[in-house]
Amino acid sequence: MFQTAMIEQALRQVHVPVFHFYAFHKADRYVVWAEDGEGEELAADNQKVGQVLSGTIDFFTRTENDPAIVEIQTALENAEISYYLNSVQYEEETRYIHYEWRWEVVG
Repeated sequence: MFQTAMIEQALRQVHVPVFHFYAFHKADRYVVWAEDGEGEELAADNQKVGQVLSGTIDFFTRTENDPAIVEIQTALENAEISYYLNSVQYEEETRYIHYEWRWEVVG
């Protein structure tokens, strides 16, 4: 069983709307997280001994320097979730600043 519930639990500490795969009710700031595959393989003696699941966390905000950026990273660190900031983009069509993190957890 994958331990992805810890991703959602960590993100809920930030107090912004959190969605899995798709945002049903978009607000001025919200988070969408999703699994998208397997990360590094855990192997020993030529056998798979564990699985690492990877995915993304996307934070959308209309506020420059939104404090939730630091809060998201702190929540992931406190939950001992491996992550890195992959990209930051401004989406002209929607006027959102879009932050994307990559994460990995052992299943």
